[in-house]
Amino acid sequence: MAKKIIEDAVDDAAKWIEEQGLTRAQVLNMLRQMMEIRAFETNISNLLSCAVLKGASHLYAGEEAVAVGAIAALNDADLITSTHRGHGHAHAHGDSAAKTPEEKQKHYNKMMAEVLGKSGGYCKGKGGSMHIADVSHGNLGATGIVAGNIPVAVGAGLAQKLENTGQVVLCFFGDGATNTGNFHESLNMASLWDLPVVFVVENNMYAMSVPWKKASKLPNAASRAAAYGIPGEVVDGMNVLAVRDAVAQAVDRARSGEGPTLIEAKTYRWYGHSHSDPRKYRTREEEAEWRQRDPIRGLGRQLITAGLLSDEQFEGMDEKVSAKLDQAMAFSESSPAPKPEELITDVFAPAKWTRSDFDADRRLRAAIAGDPAQFPKMMYSQALAQAMREEMLADESVFLFGEDIGLYGGAYGATRGLFEEFGENRVIDTPISEAAIGGAAVGAAMAGMRPVCEIMYVDFTPLAMDQIANQGAKNRYMFGGTTTVPLVCRTEGGAGRAIAAHHSQSLEALWTHFPGIYVVMPSTPYDAKGLLKAAIRDDNPVMFIEHKMLYKTKGPVPEEDYIIPFGVADVKRAGKDVTIVTYSRMVLRALEAAQILAEEDIDVEVIDLRTLVPLDIDTVVESVRKTGRVVGVTEAYENTSFINEVLARINEEAFDWLDAPMIRVASANVPVPRAEILEDLCIPNVDRIVAACRKAVS
Repeated sequence: MAKKIIEDAVDDAAKWIEEQGLTRAQVLNMLRQMMEIRAFETNISNLLSCAVLKGASHLYAGEEAVAVGAIAALNDADLITSTHRGHGHAHAHGDSAAKTPEEKQKHYNKMMAEVLGKSGGYCKGKGGSMHIADVSHGNLGATGIVAGNIPVAVGAGLAQKLENTGQVVLCFFGDGATNTGNFHESLNMASLWDLPVVFVVENNMYAMSVPWKKASKLPNAASRAAAYGIPGEVVDGMNVLAVRDAVAQAVDRARSGEGPTLIEAKTYRWYGHSHSDPRKYRTREEEAEWRQRDPIRGLGRQLITAGLLSDEQFEGMDEKVSAKLDQAMAFSESSPAPKPEELITDVFAPAKWTRSDFDADRRLRAAIAGDPAQFPKMMYSQALAQAMREEMLADESVFLFGEDIGLYGGAYGATRGLFEEFGENRVIDTPISEAAIGGAAVGAAMAGMRPVCEIMYVDFTPLAMDQIANQGAKNRYMFGGTTTVPLVCRTEGGAGRAIAAHHSQSLEALWTHFPGIYVVMPSTPYDAKGLLKAAIRDDNPVMFIEHKMLYKTKGPVPEEDYIIPFGVADVKRAGKDVTIVTYSRMVLRALEAAQILAEEDIDVEVIDLRTLVPLDIDTVVESVRKTGRVVGVTEAYENTSFINEVLARINEEAFDWLDAPMIRVASANVPVPRAEILEDLCIPNVDRIVAACRKAVS
């Protein structure tokens, strides 16, 4: 089918123009954009060859018709997501967004400067070739991870549908991406919800070096659309007008509420996968054959034949492109490298909490400690549900989605009642698709929503790690601080229910490792509500980890509206002899241990970190200066647990005040066992904490 479509492609520009209602100016604009992409890529190839440019750069030369034709079918308000081979997408989209010659030159300049790692680039040189973004104009960015942008596009499409904007999301990816879980999860989710997303497979015949025929038994990637009940169409990717025609129809379908389409554009890259690629997997004869179908020369010939362009005008366009490229290079060469102080900027969006928020938290904690009976009591799960309810009432951009959170009310009841109150458009049950859930949260957040997604168990969050950590947590930094990703991922961890190793882990250390994401682990209903409200209002990704054994615990929760700012530890019990530093469920066990030790005249101070990132090391150090002794308690594995980081920070900042070696109490370095007797031995218990404190003061 694909071969027939390519062979039967109509070589008649006048016919395409008439059928699509295009003007001569529009078609010449597409030709110019393709020529500028080609010039850009040829220049990058030359810079790589002479080692002026370093790093990976995946060139788009040969495929220009796909980006230009597809983006020509969009409106200015529509969005795109892109790939590691994304220069063409970035230029076609940015050039279309720019309205004057000066703006178009500025766009070209910023693209070139970004690839060269200069401060004048779109992302201040922090993203480089594979991560160009212009979020303010709807380019949600490129990703260096194959298929990493597909779930993001689904989330952006979900945002358009929920907000009824009428906008469409165009998602570019290569043929290799169609073999990933991201692709299949995303198409299924987009199809289920009839999202306004157009998926464009740029099939350049090779996923790095592996030919399509060795990656799939299907002749066309577009055939996979049938599995999800959506249209799949193959188009000649060397014909810019054919691409525009197919994408325009898909865009109209998406905009009218009929859902997504998968378009496969058969195309070919002139260069290797990257500069170091010797291209041994394809013949020079094959390359020559495809070069005969050059999309730029092809459109130029068609326009000349149709009398819409003269040979002289075509040559003049080439001269203008060369001059434009020279200006872009001059701008890039004069643009300084990023300043050293830029290394640590743009990791997190600025915090929103105010001094009054800190004061209110301090006041409420003191009031609860002094007279807890004055406040109504509620369960931990109820506090979470109340936090989400209040934020959803206050802000219509807040919505919930995840597995079994709707009518079922969540695996542990933390969303109970919200589906009935807010309906299926704001409390959305999803398929079992952790990667798509995480990526959709990223895309929806970048598109202006405040998603609260739920991954049922923290053990499952590694399935979403690429999306939340590599896309969500890093996008702000990679894109030079030009975007915010205000998402919350709720999950729960910990042992105690005898459900074995795949549902009982404490994996917070995985998440504290990634810059750009906050990690929150509340221990009480008061903390759970205030921290979750703060997380939903924050402009950064937040991994919000609850504990399965805390949901039914009760505690005082103030009726007033309050949030708990991040980075403020809570001294749950004051003491003078030894400091216990801990968080989540282990706070309760530490308090039990402190009661036992008090009968032995050992006065224990218990510090609840509440947030691991940001970490309130100042409160910890202040306590250590008082007690001189430290016991770190965590339910995570002893090996590389987060408590090790806390002890390292204490060693760096309070070593002179230590009167004894610091002690860890952690879970055994074994998968959490099913048998209750072994599970109890695996994780820290009160006796082990008591013993550690005795040793510290002995």
